[in-house]
Amino acid sequence: MYAIIRSGNRQYRAEVGKFLDVERLPNKVDDKIEIADVLLIGNDAGTVIGQPNVDGASVAVTVIDQFRAPKILVFKYRQRTKFRRKRGHRQYYTRIRIDAING
Repeated sequence: MYAIIRSGNRQYRAEVGKFLDVERLPNKVDDKIEIADVLLIGNDAGTVIGQPNVDGASVAVTVIDQFRAPKILVFKYRQRTKFRRKRGHRQYYTRIRIDAING
């Protein structure tokens, strides 16, 4: 069984026992939360597509870790003008474990 969930501004395929790195959530490590933004549920019997969400469906997850991704360098350059800008960015992520798909 699997589900397509939305967290932040992205969609993820969730399966029981898998780990996902999603955009930062405001929860602490070892918190158990429910994600109610389920767009699709699929299993051997068939697929249920929500409009926009599947009614009564939720995904139970556990927060495993809060971390930051490796630094990405953003370098802007324009030729013949001595224009150079070098900036870095590190995105915040939350690692979650899928415990159950209800629905």
